[in-house]
Amino acid sequence: MSLMQRLPWRSLVRWLIVGVAFLGVGTALLYVAVGLLHMPLVVATVVTAEVVLLIRFLINDRWVFGYRFPTWRRLWQFHAAGAGGFAVWWVVTNVLPRFGIHYLIASAAGSGSSMFLSIVTNFFWIWRKPAAQSVCPEGRENQIAEASLGD
Repeated sequence: MSLMQRLPWRSLVRWLIVGVAFLGVGTALLYVAVGLLHMPLVVATVVTAEVVLLIRFLINDRWVFGYRFPTWRRLWQFHAAGAGGFAVWWVVTNVLPRFGIHYLIASAAGSGSSMFLSIVTNFFWIWRKPAAQSVCPEGRENQIAEASLGD
């Protein structure tokens, strides 16, 4: 089976939908925090990121990856993985405005920059599918291996 056939396309598409939707949600929350509530950008980015992270976890866990109930373990893993993505997003969002780029555009650039890390951690660590179980009945593996070795 080729790599293209093995990819979890449905989950990938849903993951991308959630990501794009939360780019808008995060941008709107950041605007409210900075533009309306006049929070310092450094504080607003931390608050916005945490709120978005928690909501995204719940949606990813249920809708994207199909788990009925979230677990503390997956939440912790998502937080740890999110810390790496957050660090990338935070740096880009706070550095680009120093070069004259509007903070909302900088936020979008930061989101794009952290996307690859998020895909890798989400699909290959937090919600990875367990390795396929052997289809041989218990003990049958040894018999098959011994028969092969005897040839």
